[in-house]
Amino acid sequence: MAKFAPVQYKYIIKAEFEIDGIVDREDIIGAIFGQTEGLLGMELDLRELQKQGKLGRIEVEYKRVGNKTIGTITIPTSLKAVETSLIAAAIETVDRVGPAKARFRVKEIVDVRSSKREYIRNRAKELFVQLLSKTAPDIEELRRELEEAYYSKQLIEYGEEKLPAGPLVEKSDEIILVEGRADVVNLVKHGILNVLGMNGINIPKSVVELSKRKKVTLFIDGDRGGELVLRNLLAAGADIDYVAVAPPGREVEELTNKEILKALKSKIPLEQYIKNLRISINNDENKEKYKELLSKVFDTKKAIVFDEQFNIIDEKPLEEIDKLPSAYGIAIDKILDNETYAKIKGKYQLILALDSNVNAQERVITLKDIQ
Repeated sequence: MAKFAPVQYKYIIKAEFEIDGIVDREDIIGAIFGQTEGLLGMELDLRELQKQGKLGRIEVEYKRVGNKTIGTITIPTSLKAVETSLIAAAIETVDRVGPAKARFRVKEIVDVRSSKREYIRNRAKELFVQLLSKTAPDIEELRRELEEAYYSKQLIEYGEEKLPAGPLVEKSDEIILVEGRADVVNLVKHGILNVLGMNGINIPKSVVELSKRKKVTLFIDGDRGGELVLRNLLAAGADIDYVAVAPPGREVEELTNKEILKALKSKIPLEQYIKNLRISINNDENKEKYKELLSKVFDTKKAIVFDEQFNIIDEKPLEEIDKLPSAYGIAIDKILDNETYAKIKGKYQLILALDSNVNAQERVITLKDIQ
């Protein structure tokens, strides 16, 4: 908080001085009292005003420059503006400090109350914004919370892992498989009750067993993380029949009823989805660059980081991977696992690895993808 003079003071006189000699603080204060005495009568005598508490302590800051002394003085007052101005003018008449010539010049008279009012104005704005942010409800957030509370009551827990699921997941011959609880809630809200959530990147045993008995449509977010979800499911032995994908950049949990139905209607067989992925990688104009970077780290037990032009910026042994700087991408001589991913998460847009068993947020390309 800003600091102010004691509350009884209304103004602060600020003046500069230059003295042609070496003097001390006491000499300067003594000259001000001595040379202004009697100039304005007893009513405005500085010593009397200090005794009455109408004039504050005279603060002096000074330094010696060669054979001169220069500095500033500040004098708080509780007098009226006219009386304060008279005292300020009187201080400018001080022309000697001891035997040395002196020059005093008032820089400004600060209205302490004005400074306080400015502080109050600015602080009030800050407090008002804080108050609004705390008291004004975020309608969208409230809506989501209420819907979550309401539709969550319709969910059941499935399997030994107690996975979030719609009430018809066991009765239906076909199920919609999604990543998390929020996805399940959103689909149930829109009337899709044969939905099952996996609750994370580790594939539950119950999901694998259920996929053997029912037709499964995997419904994934419209980012590259969905590819890894599918890869993890297949690696765990799950049988996936179809894949449905949310619109680009969108998550299943935020889709509208129309978007959900459109995505599910556009689902494609697993084999076609995998084929499309292969075509996407093969058509990537940087495919050869990916190969070149992976070949540089292959069998070196190192990691390298590179910029958007695929110029290598730095490299370190894998055990020091967390010391590499943030960049456009990183290439590692190993399979991307959870431990390694935790050290590089959020630092790169592109990760090149020998293989991957991680559901990463970033784009991950492996040797199998570019062969």
